[in-house]
Amino acid sequence: MIVHSAEWTPQMRARIDACNGAKGQIQALVRRYGYGVPDIGRALLSTVNDLTLIVEDQLQPFQREGSATAKTRDMKLHRLPWPKEQLAALGDAQVELRATLSYFIDPNPGERGWTRRHRYASHGLRFRAKSATETVDEFRARINQAARDEEEGAPPGGGEDWLLGTFRDNGSVHSDFWSGSAADLAERDAIGVFPVGGWWKEKPYLERFDSTARYALIVTIRAPGSNVDIFTPEA
Repeated sequence: MIVHSAEWTPQMRARIDACNGAKGQIQALVRRYGYGVPDIGRALLSTVNDLTLIVEDQLQPFQREGSATAKTRDMKLHRLPWPKEQLAALGDAQVELRATLSYFIDPNPGERGWTRRHRYASHGLRFRAKSATETVDEFRARINQAARDEEEGAPPGGGEDWLLGTFRDNGSVHSDFWSGSAADLAERDAIGVFPVGGWWKEKPYLERFDSTARYALIVTIRAPGSNVDIFTPEA
């Protein structure tokens, strides 16, 4: 919640907005600013135009059958119970969505450093959000493809319409921002969490390929300047 509640100061935000969506410039500023200044009030409370959903869950990232290579196993799909009627009433009004995924990793035992992509962390997790025009089945297929792309070393995708994009995937706390119309947000009603490789998978002789990974997913929607109550219908 500390990371999720953090906001950039007006001066920081002005410099980020001045990048006009250029991901490289935004990433350079985020390396400097982090996620901004934590706000204890936002961490503890929701308001009528500021709704937060918290999910705590777990999955088994990998599995191994016999002597075969360990493979990706679980993916979790979380439906977001947005107040669609209230969001539809806002129509083209601009709203904000923020998602933060956090989890712990086990560092590679005996590894002083890392030269390969997945050598240090036991596993990684990623999140992707359903688009307004996708069905749930189409979204699930896209997540499965994203997981395969990560495993094969293909350039990651899926963050083009988010502020940070796939830059958010560094580390084990991933936070990003989307803004658009309330009507669009009403249909972005699912987030998927899926695993990517790590030494649990790559070093089967350590027998951690069937370990379980816990995570927290926090999602907030905000309708700044709106008098429509998006909190009470879900409280």
